[in-house]
Amino acid sequence: MALQTNLPTGIAELLLPVTANRSQRFYFAAFWSGFNPGTNMAYIPAGRFTMGSPATEPARYPTEGPQTEVTISRGFWMGRYEVTQGEFEAVVGRNPSQFVGDPNRPVEQVEWYDAVAYCDAVTERERAAGRLPSGYVYRLPTEAEWEYACRAGTATAVHYGEALRSGMANFQGNFEYPPCGEELDHCLNPSGVALGQTAPVGSYAPNAWGLHDMHGNVFEWCADWWAESLPGGAVTDPAGPAETAPKVIRGGGWQSFAADCRSAVRSDSNPIHGNYDVGFRVVLGPAL
Repeated sequence: MALQTNLPTGIAELLLPVTANRSQRFYFAAFWSGFNPGTNMAYIPAGRFTMGSPATEPARYPTEGPQTEVTISRGFWMGRYEVTQGEFEAVVGRNPSQFVGDPNRPVEQVEWYDAVAYCDAVTERERAAGRLPSGYVYRLPTEAEWEYACRAGTATAVHYGEALRSGMANFQGNFEYPPCGEELDHCLNPSGVALGQTAPVGSYAPNAWGLHDMHGNVFEWCADWWAESLPGGAVTDPAGPAETAPKVIRGGGWQSFAADCRSAVRSDSNPIHGNYDVGFRVVLGPAL
């Protein structure tokens, strides 16, 4: 039997560790040959990256360290876009957002528990339709998965490079990155664009793995409980600490300065509170 050639790059690693042998790759590639989660999901291959920022990165926060060598041992799929109001309402039956009028805007003012409930409902729907293998679910990304996917192979401050300027993402465009002059955390641009609200998903260029709005628009809930620092050293598939108080949010939002939309910036929020600059995107991968 010939190996299917219409599979996404790295599809075998979706079910196998990065150390799997060639025959195992063939077997599982054949098993997954008919699987297609839709064009709104991008495949993120297994790999390794440096999580956090170096001490030399301008506007860095202490919570972005110590830098940690992370192995993501299994590939996963991730939403190309933040979950939209139309998608959320179709599954949950309501729309908690403040900035309504366009179903393609990201859903916001959504609590962490509501984001989890959305993922669970989609998992149940797809499993009932026979479209999921055992052990695979729709869920929120871990914080490590989120940063790995955001960077898409880069080690710069943002996936675009070392600068985030007005028009590159939805943030407070008057306050760009990197710092300049006497400004410690931003560079003032009086003519920069600040929408003052969310933008429809996909309004800005994607990263190298096809993910839009990883910088700005809305913060995105992660699965992890908050920790004041990264673990350091070398870890595999970290999933955060045991239950604490807040949950991790990543990526910055429409009212953030550019410096707070960097790939390594870590933020937190109460999981029972929804804010009009916090939304989420989904992952399809092994259950945590």
